[in-house]
Amino acid sequence: MLMDERMRCENHRINYQTLKAEHTRCVCVMCSHLVNRKLTYDYCSVSLCMAVFLSSVPVCTAVGLFCKVLTPQRLDPLLCSLQETEEYRSEYNKLRYDYTFLKSEFDHQREESARILEEKKIRFDAEVDRAELMAQYQGTDLSRDCKRIESLLREKAQLHLRLKVLEADVAELRAQRDNSGQQAENVQHIQVRQFAESQAAAKSLEAERQSLRLQSERLGRELQLSHEQNTQLTGRLHKAEREVYTLTSQVIILVTHFSKLFFLPVSLLLTPTFSLSPPLLPFFSGCLSGMQSDVEVLKGTVERQEEVLAEREGELVRRVQAAHDEEFHKTATVHEEKLVLDDRLAELEQQRALQDAAGHTQKEECEERLHGAQLGEESARKELQNLRTKLQEQGSQLEEMETQKRDNADLRRQNQELGLQLGTLSHSEAELLESNQCLRETLERAREDLRSARSQAERTQHEAERLVEERCVEGFEEKHKLQERDAELQEKYGLAKLQRAALTQEKGTPPHLHLSSLLSCSSSGVLPRSCPPQQTLCSSSGVLPTDD
Repeated sequence: MLMDERMRCENHRINYQTLKAEHTRCVCVMCSHLVNRKLTYDYCSVSLCMAVFLSSVPVCTAVGLFCKVLTPQRLDPLLCSLQETEEYRSEYNKLRYDYTFLKSEFDHQREESARILEEKKIRFDAEVDRAELMAQYQGTDLSRDCKRIESLLREKAQLHLRLKVLEADVAELRAQRDNSGQQAENVQHIQVRQFAESQAAAKSLEAERQSLRLQSERLGRELQLSHEQNTQLTGRLHKAEREVYTLTSQVIILVTHFSKLFFLPVSLLLTPTFSLSPPLLPFFSGCLSGMQSDVEVLKGTVERQEEVLAEREGELVRRVQAAHDEEFHKTATVHEEKLVLDDRLAELEQQRALQDAAGHTQKEECEERLHGAQLGEESARKELQNLRTKLQEQGSQLEEMETQKRDNADLRRQNQELGLQLGTLSHSEAELLESNQCLRETLERAREDLRSARSQAERTQHEAERLVEERCVEGFEEKHKLQERDAELQEKYGLAKLQRAALTQEKGTPPHLHLSSLLSCSSSGVLPRSCPPQQTLCSSSGVLPTDD
């Protein structure tokens, strides 16, 4: 069961990871689509603005403006100035990077030299203190040193004896720890065996419970089948009752019919007006005897059907009672078995709880004993370590007293070397300051060059913008002049139309016909024969004639 749960958890984790990766991929795709949509929208907006601008300005004016503004002669100085600005900017960035790198290197070297000087100073102070102690020790009495050495040797012998005793105690504590560990392992094995037995008992109880559950399900199905059979039998009983009722009604109808047929001849015979002829007498007597036999047969069938119905009702009652008794008996047995199993399961759980409590108490006792043994061993180990450290300190003190003389000479020599190094460091620091000043001067020159280049670029940009604005103004003025010229030509054309209409009216031609013919001819480029050549030339050239 635990392995199944682990496998299920692993499957859920794998599914979650796959879903997470799919979600991340979908998010990336969505972001890319959003970026593409934004770029498309920007491109469409720019295209729309350009189309609106081109639609608002006439084609000739727009082409003229573009030709006047975007000429190679105008673009070459701008491109050259932009290239020079980019070169100045790249040189400035390079100088700024070099300056930052040199400044960081200078700061690092200064911090490193300060740290080295501080370390040397601390070391020199320690060596001076050590030299002073060495001088004080050399000035003391030798007899006192001999007594101190003898006392140290006696303490060393005592510490060796105490160390042996502590080692014996440690060995005893280790033996106790091993014994307690073995006991704990035995208790653990017993607990594992008991736990396995309890698990086996629990599995057997689970199997019994499963079998009882299956048995109860089977009994439930049988009970349901018995209920269904009971309902079928009751349905059949009701159907038989309905059939009996129909048969009895039919019998009653037949009896009444036959009684009518039987008493009809008798009534006819008893009537004073009825005269029975001798040939009809045997016919009526035969009919009467046949009817009586039919009535007796019908009565016998009715009695037999009533007996069969009574037998069926008794059988149905007996079967229903037997089914109810069997169902009650089965439910009682199942309930008793369930109670017995519950009692047994409670006893097993109680036994398991008692076993767990006993094992827990034994485990706690073993752990307490083991903890006490570990504490004793730890205290002995600490004491032993302290003794060893004391011995090592005494030996190290003796060694230090011997090596202090050699260290003093080395320290003097190192002091001289450090003085030389300090001089070289101060000289290198001065050189770094000079190089830093040179870099600052070059940086200032680069900044001035950049400012001049930037101002020149701004001047060229303003000049280009001014030229573009002038060309735009010239284009708008030219457009206005063309519009005025167009209006004048329209007015002249209208006056010419009126003059032609007046001439045609004077000649006797209807004016509307002549005007329509003139319009059609002017649109097609062909004039009628009545028009003079002067009018043809004027209409083809777009200039209207005047009356001289």
